[in-house]
Amino acid sequence: MLLTRLAQVSRDVAATSARSRKIALLAELFRDAEADDVPIVIPYLAGRLPQGRLGVGWKVLSRPVAPAAEPTLAVREVDALLSELGKVSGPGSQTERARLVGDLMGAATQDEQRFLFGLITGEVRQGALDAVAVEGLAVATGAPSADVRRAVMLAGSLQTVARALLADGPAALDRFRLTVGRPVLPMLAHSASSAAEAVDRLGACAVEEKLDGIRVQVHRDGDVVRVYTRTLDDITDRLPELISAALELNGDRFILDGEVMSFGPDGRPRSFQETAGRVGSRVDVATAAREVPVSPVFFDALSVDGRDLLDLPFAERHAELARLVPEPMRVRRTLVTGPEDTGVAETFLADTLKRGHEGIVAKALDAPYSAGRRGASWLKVKPVHTLDLVVLAAEWGHGRRTGKLSNLHLGALGPDGSFAMLGKTFKGLTDAMLAWQTERLTELAVEDHGWGVIVRPELVVEIAYDGLQKSTRYPAGVTLRFARVVRYREDKRPEEADTVETLLAAHPGVTP
Repeated sequence: MLLTRLAQVSRDVAATSARSRKIALLAELFRDAEADDVPIVIPYLAGRLPQGRLGVGWKVLSRPVAPAAEPTLAVREVDALLSELGKVSGPGSQTERARLVGDLMGAATQDEQRFLFGLITGEVRQGALDAVAVEGLAVATGAPSADVRRAVMLAGSLQTVARALLADGPAALDRFRLTVGRPVLPMLAHSASSAAEAVDRLGACAVEEKLDGIRVQVHRDGDVVRVYTRTLDDITDRLPELISAALELNGDRFILDGEVMSFGPDGRPRSFQETAGRVGSRVDVATAAREVPVSPVFFDALSVDGRDLLDLPFAERHAELARLVPEPMRVRRTLVTGPEDTGVAETFLADTLKRGHEGIVAKALDAPYSAGRRGASWLKVKPVHTLDLVVLAAEWGHGRRTGKLSNLHLGALGPDGSFAMLGKTFKGLTDAMLAWQTERLTELAVEDHGWGVIVRPELVVEIAYDGLQKSTRYPAGVTLRFARVVRYREDKRPEEADTVETLLAAHPGVTP
């Protein structure tokens, strides 16, 4: 498949908000694709590179290269060139990266250059996400969409299922079964604004602590234990504590879903950053385990004694979990019968927050495990943090945001009256907000650096965020987690913005 076809479909998908039209466009693309194109086409459509980050900066990408007159680049050819680019390292690497990028862009037409630029910078955001791709694949191959979704969750890879479907047709879906030792995509939760809303929507449900740890899936087959992350990475060798814990359990063949947590001497959870740092540590694991020990906290059972439990109601799956896993290793929970028990859920939420956890997850007792999806039967509730911050700079967008000032640099008031940058965000912005902020920030610009503009610190914006973590990149020593724009506060002066001191006081567990 030629890259020009993929670039055109990406533009067409970006231009429509209708899900049915997106599905039709992707179905037509998949019908024309070869099976070996699919592992590249699907991540490209979602704005992902299979190679991950390539180490190519703005300076290299912004160098003008004359485009090709006619499209000749094939998708697999581009993938091979990007793989070569990703391997460049050592002395002279910047020069070599510039050469390879120049060669690639020189072989691309103007439209292909735009697509590649957005792909490499992570700015392809046309909405062709995996869920839509699953539906498109089902239409293209004549397979039931529910069967395709189930195969994807069991395979843990849309690309793997797509390649099999395009090569062998719907019968290929029978190959994908729940297997101990092969991770599946985890079930995820939608959000609710309050405990009362969650209980009102679900009725009878379990209300569990929402832990700010690392999601893990633990597989045991006899004496062999494997541990996987929510992205299906194998991290077994980094977590000897989980191997020991799994081998202590009663069963010898199971798949369990849970979180790995690190707790301080006072029994309260350590910061997410500390837990993530420990789980990410690959060197001298024994020392890391002594300094930051971790513990599993399980909340679901997907397979026990070779039995697939995915389609069982949550109440039955939890009964299997309780039979297998002792209470100290299970998530804390309470049961509510319905809206008349709202007070129980609210009290449990308040107690959970006091214990240092994120919030709660309410789970319908009669729901199956919808792996790989945000099921409406799981609802998470956690406090929403907001700050009024000042825009310090903004970066030019790419892809559909080309020509718009997009990525905002955010600052809080420091003790000396200056503004300390806390991070960046381009999330939460509507098209109308993008147009307005581009005009307004252009008026406030005092320096133009090519990548974007430095502005007078006058514009206040309300930012929602999920938490705070340490960071050596920013002057306050901290940065916001999952920041997104709520609204602009033109009614506020910059000196009324929130302070670094206020922010740190609201998160006593995070010390710069």
